[in-house]
Amino acid sequence: MIFQPKIEEYLMQVTPERPAVMQEMETYAAERGFPIVGPLVGRFLYQMARTVGARRVLEFGSGFGYSAFWFALAMGDRGKITMIDGSGDNRTRALDYFDRASLKTRVKFKVGDVFEVLTEIDKEYDIIFNDIDKERYPETIDPAAFRLRRGGLFITDNLLWSGRVCEEPKDETTRGVVEFTKRLYADSRFFTTILPLRDGIALAVRL
Repeated sequence: MIFQPKIEEYLMQVTPERPAVMQEMETYAAERGFPIVGPLVGRFLYQMARTVGARRVLEFGSGFGYSAFWFALAMGDRGKITMIDGSGDNRTRALDYFDRASLKTRVKFKVGDVFEVLTEIDKEYDIIFNDIDKERYPETIDPAAFRLRRGGLFITDNLLWSGRVCEEPKDETTRGVVEFTKRLYADSRFFTTILPLRDGIALAVRL
């Protein structure tokens, strides 16, 4: 764990309850060991969307829609989220959650390899959220820079990777996270900060 357990427990205790459908998503993830950003990072995503007045969000790796749910709540009826994930089952589950929360009109879910789907997408976005397979993280920087408006945010999860980024030798996924981090910090198109929230969040502003 990145946080001390007592700190994590304290933050969860003081975090307000989420809508019923969102709590159902959290329970589903916990019971199956399905990785989601959780409410601590979810609230951060909501806050960033509100801060930049986001109306268009693109997700690289959406799972069953937990992070997108936070974006949908933040942006309101005028917001649109394009979700990309390789699993049709995740799409079915996500759209069911969004439908029951009366948010389905705010999302579009594309199933397939992220980089193949991106060949069909050339629009400009306010926020891109990145949570694909970690070994492919370095490949996401150029597509994100191309599709973000100036002042837009490129947000990436798991940049501390449960502390494995501090260890040697590194497996393929950890090497992907470390290489991505180095490239993103060095990229003049972005100004980047890594926040030690949960498993580490990279917040990069498109310059």
